[in-house]
Amino acid sequence: MIDLHTHSIHSDGDLIPSELVRRAMIVGYRAMALTDHCDHSNMDLILPGIVKVCKKLTESYNLPILPGIELTHVPPEYIHELVQEARGKGAMIIIVHGETIAEPVMEGTNLAALQAPIDILAHPGLIGAEEATMASRNGICLEITTRKGHSLTNGHIATMARKYNFPLVLNTDSHGSGDLTHKEMAVKIARGAGMTEEEIVAMFKNSENLIKKNIKGT
Repeated sequence: MIDLHTHSIHSDGDLIPSELVRRAMIVGYRAMALTDHCDHSNMDLILPGIVKVCKKLTESYNLPILPGIELTHVPPEYIHELVQEARGKGAMIIIVHGETIAEPVMEGTNLAALQAPIDILAHPGLIGAEEATMASRNGICLEITTRKGHSLTNGHIATMARKYNFPLVLNTDSHGSGDLTHKEMAVKIARGAGMTEEEIVAMFKNSENLIKKNIKGT
């Protein structure tokens, strides 16, 4: 299992990064990213520590543990500047908290995110043709999620990916050990979204490619 969307106590997760990673390994993870919620107020506070601990854990476990962030409820006009700032501070995986139907995310967030050099648009909700076309053009991955509430639009995202040919990844958006997911369950959730076996294989390959791309770029 590869999971590029998880949270520690540095935002609203339950565990310190070291414990979260260790518990993920026991579940069968072979790579992951730590992507705590972030805006202008806390990037300087959390990102240096996440970069440091990810380096240490990667060395100890010989597994890719990538430092990242999830820009969350950031006004659309500030997304691009924060993406650039985060990349400069060492974030390898940059996620934007998309317009999930489970939260009051500001309209225009998806579009602004897809215009920025991000890696993943998380739980993007009921995206339309303009957003889907931009995701395809810019090669930005959209997320199939295992998380309750956000997962309600998985089927729509899978259908739009098939129609507009943008890449998908599957993540858990874990906030605690109980959210970590075996690959077998992840596959079932993808099937429940209407994805074919070939699409599921390609989706997991997209996660591998993101890891290789961002490690190579360091």
